[in-house]
Order: sequence, then structure tokens, then C-alpha cells
Amino acid sequence: MKRYHLFIYGKVQGVWYRQSMLSEAIKLGVKGWVKNLPDGRVEAVIEGDEDALEKIINWCHIGPPNAIVSKVEVFEEQFLNEFASFKVLY
Repeated sequence: MKRYHLFIYGKVQGVWYRQSMLSEAIKLGVKGWVKNLPDGRVEAVIEGDEDALEKIINWCHIGPPNAIVSKVEVFEEQFLNEFASFKVLY
């Protein structure tokens, strides 16, 4: 099990990015959260098995149809097993 902290850049707010990531996370069994940042980026913390995390990180580089992702920063963190589900934070 692993944990990653993500920062997604580009046209990623106002394009259903967070809701689409929620759907993808539920489908893959990934836990954690996603939220918008005031500077226009999207931030997420994800936990799960390595295969599922790799799939959702790959998805993050594309996002939903109206998103234009320019960069995804991925930082590995210590796995804490602190999440029961995946949530959109507001």
C-alpha cells in the first residue's frame, strides 16, 4: 500500500475535475481526498494499492473531457491508512 500527494496544474477548475476524480477513485478503490486550491491548481492525497494508484495518477494527467492538464506533481508520502473513502473537500 502506498500514499501520494498530488498537485495538478492547468485548466483543472470549473471542468468537473474533482467530481470526475471521485468517480475514478471509487471505481479503482482509491481512498483519500481532492480539492481546489486558490491559485487554480487541484490538490489530492491518495492511498491504495500500487496498481490502482498508478491508474489514477495516469488518469490525473488527462482528467475529464474539458480539462487541459499541463503538469502533475507526484510526491510519495508515508502510507498512513487514514482514509475510509475518497472525498471531495470544499
